[in-house]
Amino acid sequence: MTTTHIDRRQDSSDEQRERFDTIVIGGGQAGLTAGYHLKRRGLPFVILDRHDRIGDAWRTRWDSLRIFTPASYSGLPGWRFPAPASSFPTKDEMADYLEAYAARFELTVRNGVTVDRLSKTGDRFVVEAGESVYEADHVIVATGAHHTPSVPEFARELDPRILQLHSSDYRSPAQLRDGDVLLVGAGNSGAEIGYELSTSRHAWLAGPDVGQIPVPHGSRRSRVVFPIVFFMFHNVLTKGNPIGRRVGPKKAADGDQLIRRRRRDLEAAGVERVPRVVGVRDGLPLLEDDRVLDPANIVWCTGYRQDFSWIDLPVFGEDGLPQHERGVVPAEPGLYFLGLVFQYSISSDVLPNRGRDAGYIAKHLAGQVAERSR
Repeated sequence: MTTTHIDRRQDSSDEQRERFDTIVIGGGQAGLTAGYHLKRRGLPFVILDRHDRIGDAWRTRWDSLRIFTPASYSGLPGWRFPAPASSFPTKDEMADYLEAYAARFELTVRNGVTVDRLSKTGDRFVVEAGESVYEADHVIVATGAHHTPSVPEFARELDPRILQLHSSDYRSPAQLRDGDVLLVGAGNSGAEIGYELSTSRHAWLAGPDVGQIPVPHGSRRSRVVFPIVFFMFHNVLTKGNPIGRRVGPKKAADGDQLIRRRRRDLEAAGVERVPRVVGVRDGLPLLEDDRVLDPANIVWCTGYRQDFSWIDLPVFGEDGLPQHERGVVPAEPGLYFLGLVFQYSISSDVLPNRGRDAGYIAKHLAGQVAERSR
């Protein structure tokens, strides 16, 4: 069994540091697949994760959430998801699977470690997490593309009597105050949560129509269509061919179409579609058509943003995003990113990627280790 190389030493400031060959930052599906491929190559590593328990990023989502991809496409490399192929696991089943996956392949994960800064001293990367400091020859940033909730600046101008939650903090209808609810963001999170809340209160769903998948989710027809869509997203819309390089970035920027809760489902449930929320007037949300709503609750289904402000390395472009080639950072040999939107394909930041990007990075990292040893 591969063991993790740990070297404890004292620096000039009496600060105890641990040294690893490779540190993976983030213990979600991206980080675990990185660990899987590193271990297969006999490369020692440690995974640092801010959550108290593996899978908590899923456990803390809303109670009724089920993942959108069938179980047959939701497993990580080396172990299929233990559920009927055409079923859609709950978020807790997904969390438990990730925890069991780490145990099954004996992946070294340290939970409850929040990384505050990544920098470099000499030829070693330095990872700071509270009072702990780690050094490594290689670092894989696997925090993913969906980790920092995004809420518009004008939200702070809303009347304090309105309860505001981001979808990442929403669990169930019991959290909300009596009265109407405004869902801001008409993507899948807004549609799913709005559909659930419409059974107990009036719900507005604000935002442009994002479209919907062409067949009902989970239907027999979808079982035929999904493999075709997966093949396109995984093998055609990639950076490896001209079509993917032209269409992929636009498709990734457009976001997902409605998957489970379609237009007619929302209409039948009484969810009222309204235009975008563009600001605040007299403490109330202002719509693009100049209407003002008076909700008791607002759930911001406005997605997430990538926040790499904790990385103190010159590896970002003018857009603030990492400059990389399939996750490999040319400007900082030994640094990698994993789970980014359109890192290599449309499937890069979702479960059906099946660890392909992690496998590529592990292969590149192994080559660096071999070259150094020579």
